[in-house]
Amino acid sequence: MTDPDQKDSMKRLEERIEAARRAQDPKPRADEHYSAANQAWRMVIELVAGLGIGFGIGYGLDILFGTLPIFMVLFTLLGLAAGIKTMLRSAKEIQAEQMAAGPEKDERD
Repeated sequence: MTDPDQKDSMKRLEERIEAARRAQDPKPRADEHYSAANQAWRMVIELVAGLGIGFGIGYGLDILFGTLPIFMVLFTLLGLAAGIKTMLRSAKEIQAEQMAAGPEKDERD
């Protein structure tokens, strides 16, 4: 078969090849990691969007029907409720991702 020197040199060569492959592995993309500030802004935008859409629909209905601002108040409150619901759903998604990542991805470390 082969002598021990050839086995050792083959083993060292395989280790060097593996080290070169690890060095060329792609680094994790920075844009895939969302900071806490990005997540907070996302939730704020969802809340404000719900308020804005509700206000717009209510104001439009008030103009269309010529009523007092009853639809504006009603749909603004509905928009607030929808924004809060969406915000809570986002918070649950974030929590589920953090729980799935486990304790090794704790941002406090």
